[in-house]
Amino acid sequence: MDNSQFLGTEKITKLMLKFSIPCVLSLLISALYNIVDQIFIGNSELSALGNAATGVVFPIFIISQAFAWCFGDGCAAYLNICQGKNDSQNAHKAIGTGITVTLISSLVLMAIFYPLKTQLLTLFGASSNSIGYAIEYFDVILAFFPIYMLSNMMNAVIRADGSPTWSMVSMLAGAVTNIILDPVFIFGTKWGMFGAALATVIGQTVSFIISLVYFFRTKTFKLKLKSFIPDFKEFKGALTLGASSFITQTTIVIISLVCNILLAKYGAQSQYGVDIPIAIIGIESKVFTVVVNLVVGIVLGCQPIISYNMGAKNYERVKELYRKTLLCTVVIGLASTLLFELAPRAVVGMFGAPTNIPNPDDYWIFGEKTFRIFLCLVTFTLIVKMTSIFFQAVGKPIRAVIASMIRDIVCFVPLVIILPAIFSNVEAILFAAPIADLIAMIVAVALTVTFMKSLKTNSIKAEENQEVALKPSKKGVIITISREHGSSGKQIGKLVAEKLNIPFYYKEMTALAAQESGLDKEFISDINKNSPALMHSLYLSTDVVQQAVVAQDKIIRKIADQGSSVIVGRAADYVLRNYDNVVRIFIYAPEEYRINRVMEVYGDTKEEAKKNIARSDKARASYYKNISSLTWGDKDNYELMIDSSIGIDASVDAICSFIKEK
Repeated sequence: MDNSQFLGTEKITKLMLKFSIPCVLSLLISALYNIVDQIFIGNSELSALGNAATGVVFPIFIISQAFAWCFGDGCAAYLNICQGKNDSQNAHKAIGTGITVTLISSLVLMAIFYPLKTQLLTLFGASSNSIGYAIEYFDVILAFFPIYMLSNMMNAVIRADGSPTWSMVSMLAGAVTNIILDPVFIFGTKWGMFGAALATVIGQTVSFIISLVYFFRTKTFKLKLKSFIPDFKEFKGALTLGASSFITQTTIVIISLVCNILLAKYGAQSQYGVDIPIAIIGIESKVFTVVVNLVVGIVLGCQPIISYNMGAKNYERVKELYRKTLLCTVVIGLASTLLFELAPRAVVGMFGAPTNIPNPDDYWIFGEKTFRIFLCLVTFTLIVKMTSIFFQAVGKPIRAVIASMIRDIVCFVPLVIILPAIFSNVEAILFAAPIADLIAMIVAVALTVTFMKSLKTNSIKAEENQEVALKPSKKGVIITISREHGSSGKQIGKLVAEKLNIPFYYKEMTALAAQESGLDKEFISDINKNSPALMHSLYLSTDVVQQAVVAQDKIIRKIADQGSSVIVGRAADYVLRNYDNVVRIFIYAPEEYRINRVMEVYGDTKEEAKKNIARSDKARASYYKNISSLTWGDKDNYELMIDSSIGIDASVDAICSFIKEK
């Protein structure tokens, strides 16, 4: 039986503690890198201008993270899938390629950013007062981009390889190094921004070295020299799985860019000037990151638990998990709100008093306004982010994207542009966040309520998953059949099995996979049916679907190990690619023939048949691409392709004749 079944039976609170605490700690340690420098800089002679400088460099960090996390999270997810399939041949290729691509990307970013640094930093809000500090800090940070990006990329893979503690130690060691060296270089040696940057990159180097050491003792894959030669066929699958991380980080860059540009523009026209708004928003973003990471860590830790119970149709546990993560989110949100509303000056004060700007009082005034207005509905922000990750876990990528994008891109960015233009003052920018939070919260509630109403307790699941067994067979050929919708592929496969007197597997595969994994038979069976018309790849890459895919692949290999059989669908031809006795067949037919067959078998109208054929074939092609990175229906992937419009019996005879000649 699958060893993940305890996710469906263990006490939920115990599971949440076990899975979420390491994730929360890792994210909080990551946040330390962003916040420590700013605290020490703000409390030094660099003061507010130093904080403004780090604020304009921050989006550059996020750009590099977007690439590193895309490659790292993608390779990590790909490794998990390979682990589930017992595939030790391809993971090292994807990971090695990911490391090479990360290194190349870092060098490309350096080549672009170095000559354009003044223009870039000015674009991100650096003023004539802070640009010198920003360049001094940026030069050092950029020189270590390869180490920083590789460290981020490799840490994701280490976690996926079953060593989250090693990953956490790597990050913690770097953060502690940074914390120790910051006061030494900033206050002791008086190196200013250069010292702050140097402390950061030395910390990053420590993290990188610890991560690098791990790659000589990996558990589930082994890197060889040839692993680092780019293999984009394997890496493409990893890249798809990491796309959501890239999108998330890119969204943060867009928000930071737009916000900083407008803060600089309208700040210059106000009593605050350019530097105060940039410095304060920089502080706000670092503090907000800590709060968000608490919630994101909890729900990300719960993702595999949510996904498993969704796949098993344990809907009451899914609802309970949502309620408990929501409760944690609300508690964190309300505690944060009280702090920001009652003691904003204390929060801002952690980052030092302004000593190098003309009007220090304005610094405190804008700081208080920012935390009290900009973050007044931070609880709503956290709920929206939690809901988005929850929808990823239950295999609803469209809902996840809507929940995520509605706040940041659809509402916040336009409001940041429109409000100050209408009211002609920089404070108007601060109201963009709570308005966006309110709208996003309404949408998130609507999405959640409709989703929860769609969940019905599956009381007959246990009965459906019982009394299924592998069929006895004998040594011989294994026939895999892929087919276009309406080509009679399933019927042809069954008749071939009867004629050759060997077992036939179609629905039986999903029942066996359900029995093996504890997931629901209907859920596994309907993966393609439930795949949305948009975002097939994103849906198929979600945890809940990947759990079903892995369980199914295990069963396909078990069937093949039993002996000769006919297996229809589920990319069985690719799953069994390392078996010598497999004949891969693809059955197709002209569209008109398939439309007529669908109308005859399912009672569809002509338009319905045409629409269902297009949808089904698109879903099957996407599934095959996700599993194999190959093209569904490509003649190079099969030993035999049959046009079933010659007739069902003729197709059966042709296949049997081909098998006998093999």
